[in-house]
Amino acid sequence: MGKPLRIALLGYRSQPYGGGQGVYLKYLSKALVDAGHTVDVISGPPYPHLDPRVRLIELPSLDLFENGLLSLRPRHLKSLTNIIEWLSKLTGGFAEPYTFGRRAVKYLRKHGHNYDLIHDNQSLSYGMLQIQEMGLPLVTTLHHPITSDLRIALKAARNWWERLLIQRWHAFLCMQKKVVVRLHNIVTVSDCSRQDIARDFGLQPAGISLVHNGIDTEVFKPMPTVVRNPMRLMATCSADAPLKGLRYLLRAYARLLRQYPELELLLVSKPQPGGKTERLVRRLGIADKVQFVNGISTEQMVRYYAQAAIAVVPSVYEGFGLPAGEAMACGVPVVSTDGGALPEVVGDAGVIVPAKNVDALVAAIDTLLQNPRYRAELGARGQHRIDKSFCWHVCARQMTEYYRQVLANADH
Repeated sequence: MGKPLRIALLGYRSQPYGGGQGVYLKYLSKALVDAGHTVDVISGPPYPHLDPRVRLIELPSLDLFENGLLSLRPRHLKSLTNIIEWLSKLTGGFAEPYTFGRRAVKYLRKHGHNYDLIHDNQSLSYGMLQIQEMGLPLVTTLHHPITSDLRIALKAARNWWERLLIQRWHAFLCMQKKVVVRLHNIVTVSDCSRQDIARDFGLQPAGISLVHNGIDTEVFKPMPTVVRNPMRLMATCSADAPLKGLRYLLRAYARLLRQYPELELLLVSKPQPGGKTERLVRRLGIADKVQFVNGISTEQMVRYYAQAAIAVVPSVYEGFGLPAGEAMACGVPVVSTDGGALPEVVGDAGVIVPAKNVDALVAAIDTLLQNPRYRAELGARGQHRIDKSFCWHVCARQMTEYYRQVLANADH
């Protein structure tokens, strides 16, 4: 397969509990090291949780989402990057992809010669163009176009003021649209994302490479000694993000309770106090039935999957669908929407329903609750599908082949 590579993975926010991008960095870096490569992760805060063999290079930011606007100190004003970050947050913007790009350029001007290849995890910042112009081979993973998030968020907004705030927050898309058309090597995680990226950013699908995400099947696997609760549903999704479709699952659950009053719903999620999810739960009268858990370890997550009868993925859109893949790897039967790339991951190993369709969710969950044999069959089928096609070792092998193509083209 050729000599081992020296790879720098870049991520502007990489803590795995913050979203799929952090999970991607954590597991891709581990799989690449398992394959014999040397990997550094260069990240802004909150920082990733990495395999001990992967070196973390911290690029500190103001991290205003954790520290707040009042955390600014006189020493921070020595940096134009810090000032840009603070002013953007003050005015409702999100400048972290841009400011991370500036910090990454500064670091790689000094240390870029230590790497064979730089791999950016969707910052799509102007800094990435500078890195490309420096002659460093650059690969960019684009999980899905954030334009999809913007459309869904605007549709869910209740008034003009909320729409204005949403538009301001997504102002970084102007930068991303300018950057993405000038990048030489773009890879994405599903064919659905490839088509959406091409449509929203004006690219040709053939110019976007595809390497599916992986699932850590060494961690996400069945626990035969744990007893399943035949009356427990489980979902993993951001509570207040319209993209994740939790409101449709909550409505479906409220209806299912009429037939199954003992049915439980465990949500790995953290709703905002007084936010849309909390208000909906109270309005549906299910506050004493729904259990929210957050900040749990991966091991606890796997245990929860082992205890669940059915995992539900209610997303309106997913660029890949890690929650579906992780549940399937644990041998849990999955009910999933057809949002985005979810059908690519689930295939014929789960029940797929139309997104945003409460009736279809109710019917699919009801069918599985009444048929234990079918649940067991889907659970086994799902685990086999993930082991065969979507584990991280497969991803690392395919990504390494892609890296070598990029490097070969760079040499000509």
